Formats: sequence, C-alpha cells, structure tokens
Amino acid sequence: MRIATWNINSVRLRVEHVLAYLRDVAPDVLCLQEIKCQDDAFPRSEFEAAGYNVAVHGQKSYNGVAILSKAPMEWTARLPGDEADEQARYLEAVVPFGAGAARVGCLYLPNGNPLGTEKYKYKLAWMDRLIFHAREMLKNEEVFVLAGDYNVIPDARDVYDPALWTGDALYALPTRQKFRELLALGFTDALRATTDEAKQYTFWDYQAGCWPKNQGLRIDHLLLSPQAADRLIGVKIDRDMRAKDKPSDHTPVRVELRD
Repeated sequence: MRIATWNINSVRLRVEHVLAYLRDVAPDVLCLQEIKCQDDAFPRSEFEAAGYNVAVHGQKSYNGVAILSKAPMEWTARLPGDEADEQARYLEAVVPFGAGAARVGCLYLPNGNPLGTEKYKYKLAWMDRLIFHAREMLKNEEVFVLAGDYNVIPDARDVYDPALWTGDALYALPTRQKFRELLALGFTDALRATTDEAKQYTFWDYQAGCWPKNQGLRIDHLLLSPQAADRLIGVKIDRDMRAKDKPSDHTPVRVELRD
C-alpha cells in the first residue's frame, strides 16, 4: 500500500498537478492539506474521474484537508477535544488494506507564529489534542498512519540553517518536545526509519530563491503505528513536484507498506 501526503497550498490552483501525481505515482491514498476551499468547491469530479474516492473537510480560503483513496473508505472529520474549534485541520479514514484495514489520519497542524501569542498557545493545545487522540487510537493495535503537514522541524538535520529558526514556532523547543511526546507513544517517523541523512526537505519557501539554493525544511511527516512500521518498505520525497510550473511550496512524501 502506498500512502502519500502533500500540502497542496490551494487545490483548485493545482488540480492538474494532483492529477499528474495520481497518474504517475498512483498512491492508494493521498492526503492533501491546505486545500483552501469549502467542501462544495472542492474539485471532486476531477479526482473521481481519475478513479479515486474523496473525503473532504474544507474551510473558506484557509486550511482544509482531504483524503483521496482508490478504495471506498469510512471517514470522520475534526480532531476531538475542542468542540469550539472551527478550523478544518483533521480528517481520518479507514480504508481496506490486505485482509483487513488501515486507519489514515490527515492533519494540518497549526503554524503557531509568532511565539508568545494566542496562535502559539493554539498550536500547543492542538498538539495536546492530537497526542490524546493518537494514544486512544493506538489502543486498537491496527495499521495507523498519521500523515500531513505538521509545521514541526524535528531536529537540526531537518532545516538548512538551524540558527535562523530558533525563534520560530516550527523549531521552538516546546514544539519539538510535543512532537517527541507524540513519537514516544509508539510511533515511528517513517523517513527517519530509513535514513539519517540531512537535507531531506519537504518545503521550500517561495521567497529568496530557497528552492534553487535548497534552503528547505522537513515539516511534512508520516508517523507509523507499530503495526504499520512492521510493514514499512520504503519512503520517498517526490522533489520533482516542487520544480513544476506554479508549484505548491511543499512537495509530496510517500510511504510504502507491505500487505
């Protein structure tokens, strides 16, 4: 099974990029973040015509997540823990996998900048909710993949110049501690299970020539439950999608699991 994640940074602007990825890579499941549209504006018909079932949790102009799956799926929206939270940042689906099923969580974790503001408090509170929910889901002892844009730089290997990011919400110590707390529940960082190499970036800002200079960040992650990690075959960052005309500032990352 091939599961991919991609912050598409406005799905309606990049429908053709997504269709090309579905055609060329053919993931079984594709998690999209920052779709930036409401449910009724999502280009559902285009992706259904490409052979995919669609689940969407959208929001006007901001945020929004979607899951595309070759197989029919059961899905739920919203991260538990705060009924007043109206931001569309989490979607979870159960899809057929081998003789059983796999659970896939698609998330768009808050940016949190600047530090010391309500935005950063919201980020940490959202991470606490994610940790609580993930802990509960792990009790099911099933193949579970938490995929998405975490807006977390896990360590110095994952950023082109760590010193420039010490005051940023993506690299601040409390952020990284929360991420490690999530991993400590029993999750495996799929990419780091396959390589210790630095400069394995998934995001390059549009400004200051970051892409040609390879001044990137690794903030898009696939975390695997023990049952998923046992099936890990490999991980690939599809960098070529960042080189397309009018690309997202993120590129897809995918994991392959054996049946």
